[in-house]
Amino acid sequence: MRASKKYLRPEVIARLRGLELRARSIVAGNISGRHRSAYHGFSVEFAEHREYTAGDDLRHIDWRLFGRKDRLYVKQYEEETNLRCNILLDVSRSMDYGAGGQNKFDYACTLAASLAYLLIHQQDAVGLLTFDHEVRQRLAATSGRPQLNNVLSVLNDSRPDSRTDVRRLFHQLAEELRRRSMAILISDLLTDIDDVILGIEHIQAARHELIVMHVMHDDEWEFPFVDNVFFEGLEDQAELLADPQSLRSAYLEAVRRFAARVRAACLDHGVEYVAINTRDPVEYALSGYLARRADAGLQGTRR
Repeated sequence: MRASKKYLRPEVIARLRGLELRARSIVAGNISGRHRSAYHGFSVEFAEHREYTAGDDLRHIDWRLFGRKDRLYVKQYEEETNLRCNILLDVSRSMDYGAGGQNKFDYACTLAASLAYLLIHQQDAVGLLTFDHEVRQRLAATSGRPQLNNVLSVLNDSRPDSRTDVRRLFHQLAEELRRRSMAILISDLLTDIDDVILGIEHIQAARHELIVMHVMHDDEWEFPFVDNVFFEGLEDQAELLADPQSLRSAYLEAVRRFAARVRAACLDHGVEYVAINTRDPVEYALSGYLARRADAGLQGTRR
């Protein structure tokens, strides 16, 4: 049974045509391609198979496997490597804010599905890990079209619940990821800022390339409320009836300081920070980011 394509939207896929997500640092994956390999001078060891796609080198087809399954599969090797990317998706209760296309959880799932499509389309390996205060579901990074269905299935079955614990997740992940790879965190980061920073430091110390996509609703970025509002805590039982106009300046300053601290911590550790407002359509937010990243990479290689 094919997974629902709820989060894989045609308008986003169309906007991604011609764009790529390339590693900036040395990565360790398992398929032949354009990224720099961390393995040099080692013997080439067989890793696994993936389905043949148009353009693959015919020399790597496993003809014995074709004889058994009547389908073409390509052998993949350790040292001929592409990107191995793990998408880390926050499914905590605070992500369930907003209505329609601006709901943070649905927006984040669409981001994750679109990134998975892009990575698999460029023949890279992608994994998915959903978390709140603990890991909820985990898909090991692999390539091939069936993996996209696996990712979509996990996203479709996920529901936002419980509290966030980014530091615990990153400590665990840094221990589990044996190969140098890319990790993309998609989260509202609504937890203790010191935990966020310690988590970033830990995964970066393991020499993984990290991208932090900080997804917040427009209400959270701009606080547009005017009349008295009854606020309810999303990850605790706190409730507050308040005049938003008396809170607005202090709230916006607190959000500004929070985002600035996270951005500064990312900059200090060579981590890419991307602030995203769910008011902006996913196709524009993601394609704009990828275009800026590609341009920055090209500028970095000019002499």
